[in-house]
Amino acid sequence: MLQGLIWLAQNIALGFYHIAYAVTHPGQWLNWDDPEALIRFIYYGGSVELLFAALDIVLVLTVLGMIFPRFMWAMVRGLEGFANGVGRAVAWIGLLMVFQQIVIIFLQSVFRLGEITVAPIGLGFTQSVGWFSEELKLYNAMVVALCVTYTFVQGGHVRVDLVYSAVGHRTKRVIDMAGALLFMLPVTVLTWMYAWFFLWRNLITPKVSASDKLDLMLKKARIVKWNVETIGFSPNGFNAYFLFKILMVAFTALVFLQAIAFFYRSWLEWREGPESADKYLDRDTLGAGEEAFEGTH
Repeated sequence: MLQGLIWLAQNIALGFYHIAYAVTHPGQWLNWDDPEALIRFIYYGGSVELLFAALDIVLVLTVLGMIFPRFMWAMVRGLEGFANGVGRAVAWIGLLMVFQQIVIIFLQSVFRLGEITVAPIGLGFTQSVGWFSEELKLYNAMVVALCVTYTFVQGGHVRVDLVYSAVGHRTKRVIDMAGALLFMLPVTVLTWMYAWFFLWRNLITPKVSASDKLDLMLKKARIVKWNVETIGFSPNGFNAYFLFKILMVAFTALVFLQAIAFFYRSWLEWREGPESADKYLDRDTLGAGEEAFEGTH
C-alpha cells in the first residue's frame, strides 16, 4: 500500500517535469522527419507518462475551479460547447450519407455505371461504385464516434435507472461524480491505451505494441517506415480503413474531455444546490409545440 502511494506521488510529481520537458523540446517528438522523434511520439502517446501529465493538468484545473467556481463553470461551458459544436457539425454527414446512397443506387441501377468521378474544383477523383458504397461505413462511424459526447450533453444517451430518479438533487450529483470518476474516465483511459497502438500498427512498420519498452522501440526506429493500411474488404472496395482507427482515438479523447466536464458540472450543481441544475446547459429543441418529443431525437 505504501509503495503504491509512493509510486503515485512520484509519477504525479514527474508529470509536471514531463510537461515542461515536452514543451521545451518539441523537436524530440514532433519532428517526424526524424524516425526516433516519431517513435517517441508513438511511445509517449500511450504511456504512463502521458497519463500522469494529463492527470496533473486536470488536478491543477480542478483545484483552481474549486477555488474559483466561475472559472469551473467557464470550463464546463467550453467543454460542453466543444462537444456540441463537433456533434452538430458532424451530424450533417448523415445527410451526405443519404445523398451518396441515393446517387449510388441511381447511377448503378439506371445508368449501369461502374465508376464515379468527383471533381468539385477540377481535381478529379475516380473510384468504383463499390468503393463509394463501402465508404458509407466511414460516414456512419464518424457519426457514432464524433457525436457521442454531443448526444451525452443533449441527454440522448441510454441510462439504466435503478435508484437515480428516487433520490434527491445532491445524491444524484454524487452518483454522477462517482460515475465520471469510476467508470467514464478509467474505461476511456484503458480504451485509449489500446486504440493508440492499434492505430499505429496500421500506419508504420515494424509494428509497435503497448508492451514495448522505449529502448526496444528506439531500436525499431532504425528501420521504421510508413506503411499505411490500404487493404479493403473487396478488390475494388474502400481501402482507407486506417481512418476507422483514427476515429477510435478521437472517440476516446472526446469522451475523456466530456467525463471531466460532467464531473465539474456535477460538483458545481452539488455545491450550488437544486437551483443550479442544468445551468448554462445548451440543449437543442424541436421548437414550439414539439415539447412532448423533446429528448427522443
